[in-house]
Amino acid sequence: MSSDYHFVTRWRVEGTCEEVARVLSDAAQLPRWWPSVYLDVRVLDEGGPDGVGRVVDLWTKGWLPYTLRWRFTTTENRHADGLALRAEGDFAGTGRWTFVQDGDTVEATYDWRISAEKPLLRRLTWLLRPAFSANHRWAMARGEESLALELRRRRLPAGQAISVPAPPGPTFRRLLRRPAA
Repeated sequence: MSSDYHFVTRWRVEGTCEEVARVLSDAAQLPRWWPSVYLDVRVLDEGGPDGVGRVVDLWTKGWLPYTLRWRFTTTENRHADGLALRAEGDFAGTGRWTFVQDGDTVEATYDWRISAEKPLLRRLTWLLRPAFSANHRWAMARGEESLALELRRRRLPAGQAISVPAPPGPTFRRLLRRPAA
């Protein structure tokens, strides 16, 4: 059985495409506003002026008690229309965000086509594909919730931003020791 996965996630958040693109394009801030998934992020190369070629090293997790080390390179930046990336590491493949304005909300769609490369995931996909898929859905649901909070926070004056609840944190905190690069 193949270790390939294809996920299409749709978020609906209050805001503009420009706001959503600005938040999702700033990889270094992912651990701050989406801490349930992004444990550590290091920008290794800023890429060109539009961010194409940016290389980012990530340490992530979902609900299940394992972490993933991977890297992405921004392959396309269409600003308020979306962006694309190529992933390598514990999984390899491509991701594409598209943003569409619908009144006061944005529909952000993520098309994620990956192959599990982490030995645990690759070996157990035949058995645990439903659990790994549910783990992805959990992580993306936390992302939608966290993005909505971040957009609210950014719209408030600096002194009032504290009134927005903190984003949900990671599960299984005792396992969160960053492995050597």
